[in-house]
Amino acid sequence: MNKEILSIPQAAKICSLSRVTIWKYVKSGYLKASLTPGGQFRIHKSDLETFMHENKMHPFAKYEPKKEKVLIVDDDQKTQTVFSAIISHYGFLTEVAGDGFEAGFKVMSFKPDLIVLDLFMPGMDGFEVCKRIREEPSTSHIKVLAITGYDSPENSDRIMSLGADGYLPKPINKEVLVQNIKVLLNKSDKKRDMI
Repeated sequence: MNKEILSIPQAAKICSLSRVTIWKYVKSGYLKASLTPGGQFRIHKSDLETFMHENKMHPFAKYEPKKEKVLIVDDDQKTQTVFSAIISHYGFLTEVAGDGFEAGFKVMSFKPDLIVLDLFMPGMDGFEVCKRIREEPSTSHIKVLAITGYDSPENSDRIMSLGADGYLPKPINKEVLVQNIKVLLNKSDKKRDMI
């Protein structure tokens, strides 16, 4: 018998479930299966493994909570290091980029949920990065927290008009930074008051 093709009892044994439960999953369409000419269901092993993985079933039952990803874009390496340490300490995955061009590559490979974005960097500045993120449908959902050492109403208004979700002047207190990140990563799409 082909070990890649399983009967209902074999699939039930692998999943540590009853035959009836597996049969119900197949009948309801949750578990892909084919029907033999004799009326018996057959399940491809890869379909069963996918089903088990998606439903966190034995032996794929290990629970791994999704960590939200934060990309830190700043040309100052000290800021990158400090922010990365602070943000990682609160359970987020972090990556860093030293300029707007590197940020573009990291956005595509790292797929961040939020970007902490310095406004003034050599090459492509934060204003242009934010504009491009908002214009591209595949990245427009990413939250942008703009930061700058050159705080002014003009800079704040300009970056917010380009679609930033938040704005903080440097130096930034670590509690304020983390609180703003947490607020922005709340599942709500509504803009919230920032600290």
